[in-house]
Amino acid sequence: MACFYAIIHHKNKLKMNRKRSVYSTALLIALLFGSLFTQAQKTIVDIAAGSKDHSTLVAALKAADLVTTLQGKGPFTVFAPTNAAFDKLPKGTVESLLKPENKAKLAGILTYHVVAGNVDATALKGLITKGGGKAKLKTVNGQDLTAYIKDGKVIIEDANGGKAEVVTADLKASNGVIHVTNAVSLPK
Repeated sequence: MACFYAIIHHKNKLKMNRKRSVYSTALLIALLFGSLFTQAQKTIVDIAAGSKDHSTLVAALKAADLVTTLQGKGPFTVFAPTNAAFDKLPKGTVESLLKPENKAKLAGILTYHVVAGNVDATALKGLITKGGGKAKLKTVNGQDLTAYIKDGKVIIEDANGGKAEVVTADLKASNGVIHVTNAVSLPK
């Protein structure tokens, strides 16, 4: 009889462990989807502000009064230069651009990194293919960027021939998408 109770107890213990396992798995899935949902609720500015590699960009957006715009509905596609990209500019350039008297020039440079619409990596590659190897992207600034693929990497060429490589693509935001670049694109 003791053996019978031991078997029943063991079966009940297995059922409880399975229930715990199912609950644990369900909790893990809920947390994973919750974090993905939360990420999708962040705006372009929220994502940039949360990146240690984009503090210069965020400071520039604040100085140019573009934070509210890029927190708006959009959608926007932003080619976001890293801090290291800004560091490649001639010494003193960033500091000069952040001055209040250069606000319009700074806004012109920053809006040159923004395209209206949600152009993710797949759409961008499709535009490049459709364009015979190059895609012209009309920026919010009014000037064009040219996108093409070289050695399997997406390159963004500015009006002056400067090239920026997309180093991270498709950071999804609630109001668009961010493609991280390794250089600052400069308008004419």
